[in-house]
Amino acid sequence: MKKLIAIGAVAISLISCNQEKTAYVDTTKVIQDYQEMKDVESKFEARRDSLTQLITGPQQQFQQEVQEYQQGMNSMSASQRQAKEQELQQKGQRLQQQQQMIGQQLRNDSDTAIDEVVEKVKDFVAEYGKENGYTYIFGSNESANIMYAKDGLDITDEIVKKLNESYSGKSGSNAAVKKTEEDTTSTE
Repeated sequence: MKKLIAIGAVAISLISCNQEKTAYVDTTKVIQDYQEMKDVESKFEARRDSLTQLITGPQQQFQQEVQEYQQGMNSMSASQRQAKEQELQQKGQRLQQQQQMIGQQLRNDSDTAIDEVVEKVKDFVAEYGKENGYTYIFGSNESANIMYAKDGLDITDEIVKKLNESYSGKSGSNAAVKKTEEDTTSTE
C-alpha cells in the first residue's frame, strides 16, 4: 500500500512539473495602446496632411484654369478649343498621377513602419514569454482566435505596460519612422 501511495505521489509531482504556463494577449489592444504605434500613426497623419496641402495648390490652380477655359471657350476657334482641351487633359492627368504616386509612397512607407512596430511587438512578447517561463502566449483579436480563456491568463495590460516602458525609456524616436520620414522627404 505504501508503494502505491509513493508511486501516486511521484506521478502527481511529475504531472505538476510538466504543466505548461500559458497566457494570451489581445493583439488589437496591444497595438492600439502601444505608444510607439500611436506615434507612428500621428506622424504619418501629419505627413499625409502636409502632402495633401502640397497637392491642393496645383489642383486649385488647375480648376481655375478649367473655369477660365469654360468661360472663354465660345470666343475660341475650334482648333484653339481642341488645343486647350488637350492641354488641360494632359495637366489633369499629370496632377492625378502625381497624387497617386504620393499616395502610394505614403502608403508604402506607412505599411513598412507599421510592420516594423508589429515585428517589435512580436519580438517583445516572445522575449517576455521566455523571461517569465511561458510555454505559450497566444494572440487574440477581433477574429476571436481565443473563444474562452480562464481568468488570469490575459496578460495584455502587462505587455502594453512593459512595451510602453521600454519605448519611453529609449532616447529619441523610432528609427523606422525617422528613416521613413527621410525617404518621403527625398521624394517630395
